[in-house]
Amino acid sequence: MLDHIIITVSDLERSVAFYTDALKALNISLAMDFKGQDGHPDLKGFGDGKTVFLWLKEGKVNANGVHIGLVGKDHAQIKAFYTSAIAAGAQSMYAPKVFTEYYPGYFATWIIDPDGYEIELVHKA
Repeated sequence: MLDHIIITVSDLERSVAFYTDALKALNISLAMDFKGQDGHPDLKGFGDGKTVFLWLKEGKVNANGVHIGLVGKDHAQIKAFYTSAIAAGAQSMYAPKVFTEYYPGYFATWIIDPDGYEIELVHKA
């Protein structure tokens, strides 16, 4: 089980703005501003009001091969996420649809964030 993910972004302010807008439909928001010290970097943490699980840090990006899959509660939330993410500047990888190649109830969307990370939102029925 995963507790949290930290991704390195090239422009922290831009990425905070992007994720703030893109994750709004999932009720995920900026929840913590961690000021690093003693060699630990500054971090911006996003969460759902219960826990902080997605952290951003500024640095050199290597998004190649990174895919983050989040759980959506239903098709409407997945569509809202896609709309929000595209409006916030994401590139569309796959618009919301059923991916029968995985199985009949796999409804998902994929976007590419400003640094090239693949973010998927999926509802499995």
